[in-house]
Amino acid sequence: MNALVIAGKSFESRLIVGTGKYKSGQETARAIAASGAEMVTVAVRRVNLDRSKESLLDFIDPEKYFLLPNTAGCYTADEAIRAARLGREVGLSDWVKIEVIEDERTLFPDVQATIEATRVLVKEGFTVLPYTSDDIVVAKRLIDAGAAAVMPLGAPIGSGMGIQNTANVRILREMITAVPLIVDAGVGTASDAAVAMELGADAVLMNSGIANAEDPVLMAEAMRHAVIAGRQAYMAGRMPKKLYATASSPLEGVLRS
Repeated sequence: MNALVIAGKSFESRLIVGTGKYKSGQETARAIAASGAEMVTVAVRRVNLDRSKESLLDFIDPEKYFLLPNTAGCYTADEAIRAARLGREVGLSDWVKIEVIEDERTLFPDVQATIEATRVLVKEGFTVLPYTSDDIVVAKRLIDAGAAAVMPLGAPIGSGMGIQNTANVRILREMITAVPLIVDAGVGTASDAAVAMELGADAVLMNSGIANAEDPVLMAEAMRHAVIAGRQAYMAGRMPKKLYATASSPLEGVLRS
């Protein structure tokens, strides 16, 4: 269980969590703690950056958690670039999760705009982690643009449907070796997180699956264990699937009457 390394920075946890949709800042803090996550995403455009007033940032200890600003709510490359710059200017981080949405109903990414924003921000010294489709061609172009990780969706954001295209995740895992592969969006429950990790993802990023659970704190703990179990299963190497049964106990040497 080696550490997750992104742009030279190590993380013991392979679970990354968001901070939206919780009932309160207190619930947010409890769920994050239960998840065991070290990296926490915050939406630059949806966080009150005026620290003289109560803000989500009051409930996230920057000494304990690594903040990853994201550009949620941006629909053009220019908007995302401006949001990333704002996050850096107010002292959040020079890391950024780039989201550029194309379709409002599915929240699918505008991959061309994502590549453009990634290229610009990398040149400005940002460490960029882009939310993208599960397309290997797009993933390669993002890496060429300087992305520090590739973060394909498992299913539409907030859908909770789990990994819908396991074949594409397998292809991405096989062909992407230069940077971490992080499944982002679509995880609804612990088994979804385990499947993502068993397919070879280096990490899983989630928000709705925890925040929208009936008991977010308990679900956060479940997700923590699921990510660990999925990673261990991937590293252990599963047994081959067979059509017919194979006896658990060897038959050789068995006394027969």
